[in-house]
Amino acid sequence: MKNPKIIVIGNGMVGYKFCEKIKSKSPASHLIVFGEEPRRAYDRVHLSEYFNGKTAEDLSLSTENWYQENNIELFLNTRVTKIDRFDKTVSASNGLDYPYDILVFATGSGAFVPSIPGIEKEGVFVYRTLEDLDLIRDYAKTANTAAVIGGGLLGLEAAKALIDLGIKETSIVEFAPRLMPRQIDAAGSEMLKSKLGELRLKIHLNKNTTSIDGAEHITGLTFSDNTSIQIDMLVISAGIKPKDELAKACGIDIGARGGIIVDKNMQTNDPSIFAIGECALYEGMIYGLIAPGYEMAEVLASNLLDGKKAFTGFDMSTKLKLIGIDVASFGDNFITEPDCRTITFENKHKGIYKRINISNDGQYLLGGILIGDATAYNLLLQTSNNKMILSENPEDLILGNRDGNEGSSGAAITNLPDTALICSCEGVTKGDICSVVADGSCENIDDLKTCTKAGTGCGGCLPMVKDLMNDTLKSQGKYIRNVICEHFNYSRQELFDLIHIHELKSYDAVLDTLGKNDGCEVCKPLVSSLLASLWNEMILKKGNDVAQDSNDRFLANIQKGGSYSVVPRIPGGEITPEKLIVIGEVGKKYNLYTKITGGQRIDLFGAHLNDLPFIWEELIAAGFESGHAYGKGLRTVKSCVGSTWCRFGLHDSVSFAIRIEERYRGIRAPHKFKSAVSGCIRECAEAQSKDFGIIATEKGWNLYVCGNGGSKPQHAILLATDLDSDTCIKYIDRFLMFYIRTADPLTRTATWLNKMEGGIDYLRNVVVNDSLAMGVIWEQEMEKLISSYQCEWKEAVENPSIRRRFSHFVNAPEEKDPTIEFVEMRGQKRTTEWK
Repeated sequence: MKNPKIIVIGNGMVGYKFCEKIKSKSPASHLIVFGEEPRRAYDRVHLSEYFNGKTAEDLSLSTENWYQENNIELFLNTRVTKIDRFDKTVSASNGLDYPYDILVFATGSGAFVPSIPGIEKEGVFVYRTLEDLDLIRDYAKTANTAAVIGGGLLGLEAAKALIDLGIKETSIVEFAPRLMPRQIDAAGSEMLKSKLGELRLKIHLNKNTTSIDGAEHITGLTFSDNTSIQIDMLVISAGIKPKDELAKACGIDIGARGGIIVDKNMQTNDPSIFAIGECALYEGMIYGLIAPGYEMAEVLASNLLDGKKAFTGFDMSTKLKLIGIDVASFGDNFITEPDCRTITFENKHKGIYKRINISNDGQYLLGGILIGDATAYNLLLQTSNNKMILSENPEDLILGNRDGNEGSSGAAITNLPDTALICSCEGVTKGDICSVVADGSCENIDDLKTCTKAGTGCGGCLPMVKDLMNDTLKSQGKYIRNVICEHFNYSRQELFDLIHIHELKSYDAVLDTLGKNDGCEVCKPLVSSLLASLWNEMILKKGNDVAQDSNDRFLANIQKGGSYSVVPRIPGGEITPEKLIVIGEVGKKYNLYTKITGGQRIDLFGAHLNDLPFIWEELIAAGFESGHAYGKGLRTVKSCVGSTWCRFGLHDSVSFAIRIEERYRGIRAPHKFKSAVSGCIRECAEAQSKDFGIIATEKGWNLYVCGNGGSKPQHAILLATDLDSDTCIKYIDRFLMFYIRTADPLTRTATWLNKMEGGIDYLRNVVVNDSLAMGVIWEQEMEKLISSYQCEWKEAVENPSIRRRFSHFVNAPEEKDPTIEFVEMRGQKRTTEWK
């Protein structure tokens, strides 16, 4: 049929994508679209960003004139009320009838609302549309406590929205025995529950809500086990229900549990009527993700224009960042032994859980689950989907190679077949990406997104898209510019130099001068780190506060349960009895958990946000200063007692450690760095596990660099031998400035060296032999940073505008967070686990 008249019922993401696909294939197609909502199609995947400042226009999938420019008739705020299949017409709420040749249901789904007594009470909401979010935002202004019914993807997004709205206490109520029961297993759920507890979310599992309490307004929930909770507000996000009522009314076949039944061509039992997206039921399954909806739109658009595509199901693997926590599952994630072999990795300290399922013969990756760290997701997904043969050590897929290098074995991006589906949202393969890069059509990520649309959906594939682009460009001998994000067309090192040249001092100034749009969570902390590394100014001044990492915003580490830690600097671990007494008095006065750390400092845990300035004042008065335990900079310089007390000591390691710590304190870098000074080869200060370590010799000092005692331990490597103190410090100046200038964001010195072409020989040539002729310049830059040092705690307590930040409630600055709870452990308090 040439240019059929196509009516689309529904103007959501899938309906919009269908229109886009049809128009790209046949611009002359005649389309009429009906949407019930008062606005154009918008991005529901990032709906919660509406509470973070994004407007409805920001979330819109098209420009205001897009429909008109493409000759599409769009009726907003208009419902289709009736379908006459015999006359092939639809009746709309505007009182008019419209004929069709092809009718497409893209009605999507609505929120599933369980039948609970009291559901009609004021203060009960669903989480589905922008209008719902407007209602939630307005009501939240009068609420202190809230709950979300539903511990799945949408439920956790709703909980994130309530946190963003400033609700003091939020609970998640889930009927199943674990969170996200469709995506993760029990162990993964426990890890996720622990991580959410750190964000002061209370988790209630195995809970069947039997009533919503209160007269006219909600006051609480009662469960079938006779327990209850008190709340002011309820958001229901317990799943979806296909919008199939209109189809059912006109005689279209509907599944037993809802959904419009379609075949592989998206066709219903009426040859002129089709369904796509969350209203469509294919082989008994409703696909509740955006990627399969987009695939359905592609299949239908192609087939209506004489194509031969078919929908044969869809991989439901997904990667999300829920409330700042990575959560991903792929392949057959729930298969268990003896049908497979399972390998798990769990790090409760960092909140990381990884599980992979491999075939019994050890050759193939079948599926897996990732909590807390999903950086390997894309490669794992491709390894599983493309049935790539694993190495003899499949555990490397989640542990990384244990030779000190980054990355995983068993799969490499260059080994993927051209048919590998990289962007599932838009159906873009490796071959699609590599071909447009190879022919010169696209040489940057923006062009690639425009040309192929890869990465324009959920965005989860972008890291792999960038890797494919860079790998293809490298194979052609082209220079690769590793830009930091879409808002800055520069690498970190280029941005460092440009900020320096233009003498830019704030994030807004950098964005206005060198960037575009509003910035993102990638570039904001990165730029803030560069500003701190260059100028060493108070990080909370000049509008830079909102761009900092969360710990830097409060000059303290946010701890489990919502309290904060206070870590004063104790250079070289040397402390007077008078200062020890002050720490004890402060700990006792503010009821803090007190611990001597492995880095020769005393940490004070459990401080309320309001108390921080008062604690700092008392410590500053006693001669202490910030230990920068929260910052990406120098943490400690550990030392033994050296020649002062030890019979084996060759030099005064304590004095040298104090000199080094007081020299480099407060200097910001791409990541934290640590040091140590040992007075002899017995190495009691463990200098060879530090980013730079110093060991006394009979002739002076040996300098070691790029050690790491973190998650992937690596010994430091000898850089220079038998140095006098001044030369040792000169080399450290050069080493640190070279690192600050050239390392990628959040890269420790060990990883930086591992990726450096030429390795330790090149680094030694740069630092010791001054092969780049930058030594004097770096030494001068270091002196400027040192001379501009100021204690951030002191600045915070003396500056009224900064000090006002340290209150939990803006309208009640002296009131402490009532949700923080403590119990006693070995005579001191600790935070409680959320129950």
